[in-house]
Amino acid sequence: MTPREHVRLADHTTLGLGGEARYWAEAEREADIPAAAAWARQQGLPWMPLGGGSNVLASDAGYDGLILHLALPGVRELGGGRVEAAAGEDWDGFVAWCVARGLAGLECLSGIPGTVGATPVQNVGAYGQEVAETIQSVRAWDRQAEAWVELPASACGFGYRSSRFQPGKGRFVIAAVRFALRPGGAAALRYPELRRQFPDPAAAPSLSEVREAVRAIRRGKAMLIEPGDPECRSAGSFFKNPVVSEAAAAELARRLGAAPPQFPAAAGQVKLPAAWLIEQAGFHKGYRPAGSGVGLSRRHVLAIVNYGSGTAAAVAALAGQIQSAVAAKTGIALHPEPVWLGPAAGGVGAEGYQPRR
Repeated sequence: MTPREHVRLADHTTLGLGGEARYWAEAEREADIPAAAAWARQQGLPWMPLGGGSNVLASDAGYDGLILHLALPGVRELGGGRVEAAAGEDWDGFVAWCVARGLAGLECLSGIPGTVGATPVQNVGAYGQEVAETIQSVRAWDRQAEAWVELPASACGFGYRSSRFQPGKGRFVIAAVRFALRPGGAAALRYPELRRQFPDPAAAPSLSEVREAVRAIRRGKAMLIEPGDPECRSAGSFFKNPVVSEAAAAELARRLGAAPPQFPAAAGQVKLPAAWLIEQAGFHKGYRPAGSGVGLSRRHVLAIVNYGSGTAAAVAALAGQIQSAVAAKTGIALHPEPVWLGPAAGGVGAEGYQPRR
């Protein structure tokens, strides 16, 4: 391997933030992953993989190690609705590919930025679907065993926006994902906001119609990364929707004098909209701390936007301000979706990038 030196992370994240990676390498073949691990070990350096940079808040101080950009290409049909996609494939492009071939199961996940390899990490979900529903297996490099493994979905530890692949666990580097989709299957219309786009109950919208409806909804919320959009420098939904007990939801209703919107989760639990909690804590669309260069989207309070002069420290500070205000008002802890990459910067580091309870 011949890594490059001093590569700006800001050029490789959708927030457009982050200092320099000391070393940067491209993984275009599976063999590049163990080679990168060996090179970093020989140099005595830490290393970590990076996909599309859409779920990352990179430190202004950069990363003093090797960033391995997972750019592995390729999609292949295996028959019977089974499809394998390499980690470096663009996620939305892959969803479009599946929809065009009449393969149901991912259409509601249209418009999500990033790469295929990143989707199992957070168990990406939106508008009534999660990737865990269709993932059959994951091929990954096991950093601990220094060997390739094929993990069935049952071994991936999928939960709400979580899996055993999350960066804090750091053991596996995903190279490819195999999906079991439904040839000729009907589009999923589980989510109320999406169902409202098709008011005729007798209609059966096509996969492509549902895909375009999802993209339109995301565009209206500044959740679609499109060149030229002044609010495109974001990480999409910045906070996870908290899952709480039914008793905690009832206590929140008593505390606020109004029942919060809620959706069923596991037995005895409900999911609360993070956006609603943020608004209850006094934040509004377009809120911008003076002089910070960052703020909430003018279209949706759940997106934190870099308006061109922001820093990772400013984003982390705004996230912390929101977490503190929501906790004080509602007693609910909000957890960020983007992961922190790098050391402390401007007095804010990974340890400051945590929910305030």
